[in-house]
Amino acid sequence: MIEAASQDTIGDSAYRHIREDIIFGQLRPSEKLRLEPLRKRYNVSVTTLREILNRLTSDGLVVAEGQKGFEVASVSDADLWEVAELRMLVEGHAVSRSFANGDLDWESQVVAAHHKLHRFEDRMISGDLSAREDWKRADWGFHRALITGCGSKTLMDLHGQLFDKYLRYQILTLAFRGEPGAREHAALLEAAFDRDSARAKEILSTHILGGVEFIVNARREAAAEQ
Repeated sequence: MIEAASQDTIGDSAYRHIREDIIFGQLRPSEKLRLEPLRKRYNVSVTTLREILNRLTSDGLVVAEGQKGFEVASVSDADLWEVAELRMLVEGHAVSRSFANGDLDWESQVVAAHHKLHRFEDRMISGDLSAREDWKRADWGFHRALITGCGSKTLMDLHGQLFDKYLRYQILTLAFRGEPGAREHAALLEAAFDRDSARAKEILSTHILGGVEFIVNARREAAAEQ
């Protein structure tokens, strides 16, 4: 997810809102993005909207259809697996660098992010699905906090793009693994305390692959019910 800048332009704000609407399923996979309704919805000019959609095309969240216009990128199991594999590589590398560089301020940030995530996980586990979007924002915040000490904006940006694509699948399938995912987050926090990057990478692999399998099964069950 893209954090708001201190001096957001109208275009930046609209880009962030459209991007989040794609990630959180307000704009559905393969949905046609018609300029006039979108222009009114996000209160931007057609020129600005075209620039935003081209930018989202570069992000892999929108597809340009030539003379036909734009549509939201489709989803598939193959794409999800590819995103997950890349995320494991990028996040694992970023975690190693972050653990090596992280100071007390970084550690405090990780603790605070996990505390927030844990609160929303408890609500979700208890059956309060109204916290779903807050849970995923907190999930993003925790994984983001783990790698903030990596010292590379490029690495952070790449991780953000991959995480957002992965997140979209979770939101579309309402995929919440419950206690197993929460335990893995707690184990990642412990690995961060110990600066044990090898252990963190193992947990991340289990965490991400477990999430993919859960999402794929949810997609199959949904398809079977149609």
